[in-house]
Amino acid sequence: MGIFRSLLIRFGLASFDATRAPISVFLLDDDQRRHRWFKKRFDGDDLTIAETVDEAKECLSGDAFDAIFLDHDLLPHHYESNDHDDFSSTGYAIAEFLNEKKDLQRAATIIVHTRNADAAIRMVEKLRESGRSVEYCAFPMLDLKIKNYWKR
Repeated sequence: MGIFRSLLIRFGLASFDATRAPISVFLLDDDQRRHRWFKKRFDGDDLTIAETVDEAKECLSGDAFDAIFLDHDLLPHHYESNDHDDFSSTGYAIAEFLNEKKDLQRAATIIVHTRNADAAIRMVEKLRESGRSVEYCAFPMLDLKIKNYWKR
């Protein structure tokens, strides 16, 4: 840091904050409104979005991500109840996929952001079986979590 910059900071004419480098973010979610929300939050970062389990598996197998956001309920009938037999088309299938492929996406911070708390806990437990860094954050609190983790 140069003398001139140091003086500007000292007199409050320049910021001392460092800007972070762009990160690679993966989102599994079927809601277009959330896609727009994430694009806004991660403007300037590399954001990859998948709407289905198959798309997610393909993306997660091909690229490395710094942050992974997983929704559980990916089809309209998932929103109403967990009493269905197609967990292979929910975010839980990706939790199982990553648990089985223990070397895949090891460095990523994973956040389960579904409003379905019961399903989220099962996803977190499954992902932690493979020693991953994962937590659940209800969608209404996600903005604060992102600001704390990946401050701009």
